[in-house]
Amino acid sequence: MKRIANNIVSVFVIVVIALLIVPLPPAVLDFMFVLNLMLSLVILMMTMYIKEPLEFSIYPSLLLITTLFRLALNVRSTFNILTNQGDAGQVIKTFGEFVIGGNLIVGLVIFLIIVLVQFIVITKGSERVAEVSARFTLDAMPGKQMAIDADLSSGLIDEAEARKRRSKIQREADFFGAMDGASKFVKGDAIISIIITLINLIGGLIIGSMTGVEDVMTTYSIATVGDGLMSQIPALLISVATGMVVTRSASESNLAEEVKNQFLSQPRVLMIASGAMLATILIGFPPLQVLTVSAVMMTAGILLQRKAAPVTEGAPLAEELPQEEITSEAEYYKNIDNVYNLLNVEQIEMEFGYSLIPLVDEKSGGNFIDRVVMFRKQFAQEMGVVVPSVRLKDSGQLNPNQYDVKFKGETVAIGDVLVDHYLALPPEGGEDSIEGIETVEPAFGIPAKWISEDKRIQAELAGYTLIDPTSVIITHLSEIIRTHAYELLSRQEVGNMLTNLKKVNENIVNDTVPNPVAVSELQKVLCALLREGVPVRDLETILETMADYCPVVKDIDMLTEYVRQALRRTISHKFAEAGQMKVISLDAEIENRIMGAVKKVDNGSYLALEPDVIQKIVTAAKNEMDKIRDLVSVPIILTSPIVRIYFKKLMDQFFPGTVVLSFNEIENDIQVQALGNITI
Repeated sequence: MKRIANNIVSVFVIVVIALLIVPLPPAVLDFMFVLNLMLSLVILMMTMYIKEPLEFSIYPSLLLITTLFRLALNVRSTFNILTNQGDAGQVIKTFGEFVIGGNLIVGLVIFLIIVLVQFIVITKGSERVAEVSARFTLDAMPGKQMAIDADLSSGLIDEAEARKRRSKIQREADFFGAMDGASKFVKGDAIISIIITLINLIGGLIIGSMTGVEDVMTTYSIATVGDGLMSQIPALLISVATGMVVTRSASESNLAEEVKNQFLSQPRVLMIASGAMLATILIGFPPLQVLTVSAVMMTAGILLQRKAAPVTEGAPLAEELPQEEITSEAEYYKNIDNVYNLLNVEQIEMEFGYSLIPLVDEKSGGNFIDRVVMFRKQFAQEMGVVVPSVRLKDSGQLNPNQYDVKFKGETVAIGDVLVDHYLALPPEGGEDSIEGIETVEPAFGIPAKWISEDKRIQAELAGYTLIDPTSVIITHLSEIIRTHAYELLSRQEVGNMLTNLKKVNENIVNDTVPNPVAVSELQKVLCALLREGVPVRDLETILETMADYCPVVKDIDMLTEYVRQALRRTISHKFAEAGQMKVISLDAEIENRIMGAVKKVDNGSYLALEPDVIQKIVTAAKNEMDKIRDLVSVPIILTSPIVRIYFKKLMDQFFPGTVVLSFNEIENDIQVQALGNITI
């Protein structure tokens, strides 16, 4: 049984092809016509209940099979009509008599109208939509793929999700390309049906010319119209289904749900339409019918308006615990515990202008919270630190399109987005030809434009990378968190990390914490690593290294350098590309000057260089980094191990975020290529 089910489509196609040459009795032909009509109805219903075209991805192939099936039935019915004096079965006869209804001329006119509607309106429109959808889908592929790469690089999605999205884009392109070609089958089917109808009518007249003309016209007209309808009605259903599929690109649910949610979402429209309909009585429309329709529309509008939940301005963006009713502010703060609550600060807090509330409010369909959750997962996997909860709230002090990011109660970044626009990043080396509002991408400082929805397709075709407002905000937030992650690592969070490590390696935690590794020392080392973007997922290696050096090394900077050398595999994989690392080397003379200027104190050491020497070193470093910016995305300066920490602190005073590595932090299998040398 399973083998038959697996091969049923192949058997069906072979049977359809056989129908082109094998005669069928009228009874069997009736069964085939009923089956054809049922298949067409099923396909039409399927297209109404899918959420997106790819849910019915077999449709182009199915369209070819059903078209071939109808053509085979047309051939067999034509054969029966011309050889059996117009008798091609009960279905064709019933359809013909029903449409003609005793008046041959009127019946033929109605049949002609149905054929023209099918051919000129439905089929032609579906064909055009399929062509446009295929062209726009193929043209938009590069922009969509760049947007996926941008989300992947910013940590908003992982590699698996990126592969899934790329696969979907490719499938969409293949599907709409196939639909563009398959729509030609529908057009050809409509044309051949008209030709077969004329053949049936003219051939029948010639064959029956020896009998009475009136009887011939009646017999063959009924058979011709019935046969034509049995091909045109299923073809019409398939054409409508084709139109349904190629016009569902913006759908998020099935057709019935969308009609209910969108058509009935504006009760005021129903009431206005009802009032306008009443005005037609003044020009002579029948009052009873108009009043009935208007009353139904007005009642529906009133009921929908009452059912709609009122929207309250300034509603909170997240659920909060119910609070007891307070009669006055002074009464509330008589409780000293409520005053202490004012002293608490959130680790991460975001405030939004009122125009941005729909982006972050889940009740309004916003998915910002879900995006933050996915970034938290990505950041934990990448850096080994869990981002704390982000408190969201609205603010009347911000501009409507503005948002504010705060760390521990203080603002660290402010941005602006336009809700109904896309942030367009111009193509590299391409012409900036799209009109829009000039701006700067907040996360990376790239010049960009805000463009409206009506320019979206034009911008994609021009090679722009389009980013929706929510992605702009989440990308900005993610970059801020990456830059300031070390500020979020409290001793409590370090304790949580140690508790989590105990689940897999309890011995190492018990043997190293708090002696010889104090939690405060571990926190400082972890913060120093995060400040330079080094992941701290390998907490076991970090603890083992600190346990080895803590008894003799009290300088946290030096302790961090030993830990960095133990994490060289992690550092190498982070900064190397395809087993290669392109760097700028530091001249030995500069290293000697730096080491000669290091001053030791009880709790560490510091660099005491003359200002003019510092200026020369910084200028030389900047010149070398500028030379290779077109070759590498992030310039890396390579120094000896003993100099690295001091040179890093020197560079951070002028160029924060500069990557400085030592030779001992690079794996032996990494190929190092020096692109420049800093010298004075």
